[in-house]
Amino acid sequence: MEPTTGAPVDAVPRRVPVRQLSRWHRGARRIDDGAVWAPIEQVHWDGTPVREDPAPERDRGSGVAWRRAGARTAPPPDPLPGLAALVLLSLVTAFFAWVSAGPFWLAVGHARVGTVVIDKCTGGELTQRCRGIFMADGGRFLAHGVRVTGVPAGKNAPGTALPARMAGPDGGTAYADTGMGRHLRWVPGLLVILACAAGITRWTGSTRLAGRRNRRWAVSAAIAGPALITLGFLAAAW
Repeated sequence: MEPTTGAPVDAVPRRVPVRQLSRWHRGARRIDDGAVWAPIEQVHWDGTPVREDPAPERDRGSGVAWRRAGARTAPPPDPLPGLAALVLLSLVTAFFAWVSAGPFWLAVGHARVGTVVIDKCTGGELTQRCRGIFMADGGRFLAHGVRVTGVPAGKNAPGTALPARMAGPDGGTAYADTGMGRHLRWVPGLLVILACAAGITRWTGSTRLAGRRNRRWAVSAAIAGPALITLGFLAAAW
C-alpha cells in the first residue's frame, strides 16, 4: 500500500494530472505534452487535489459569538438562597422592630409619666425581672402586672415606688431608667434593622441586576420591606 494515498503501490503512478487548477497549487509541473502534473503527496489517486474544506462562515463565527455572549451575560443566580435570606432577615427585622418601638417613642417624648410600685422581682443583675403596678399622673389610667425595666440596684424590694413612664395604657412595660439608658433600648435595634436591610439587598441580588433602572427599583424594594415593617410596629406602639 502506498503510505500517502492508501492505494496499491503498483496502481498509482508517481505523477498524475491535476483535474482542477487553483492558485494554491504551487508544486505543479508542466510536461512537454502540455498537461499539468503535481506531486503525488498533493493529490488523490484519481488526480483530485488534496485540500481541506474551509469551515462555513456561520460555524467559524459561532464560537467567537458564543464566547462574547457568555462574557456579556452572566448566568442567573439561584433564587433559593435569596428567598431564604429574605424570609429570615424579615423575621429578624420584625422582632427588633417590635422590641424597639416602645423605647423609641419614650425616648422622643411620647410617653405617659407616672409611678410604678414594685410587686416582685426575680433574678439579679442582667437577669433581673420585675413586675409592678403603674399609675399615671393625674389618675389617667392604672396598669396592673406590667413589666418594669431599669430598676436601680437596691430598689427592687416589693412595695418600692419608682418614677416611670409608659407608652400608653395598652403598653405592657414600664420604664424606670433615665438618662442615656432610654436610648440604649432602641438604638441597637435600629442598627440591626439597617443591617437586615443591607443583607436583603445583598443576598437577593438586587445590586447585580442588569441595567441601572432595574437595580434602582430592586434596591428600593429591598430597603422598603424592613422600613414598612418598622413603621407598622411603630404605629402599633403609638
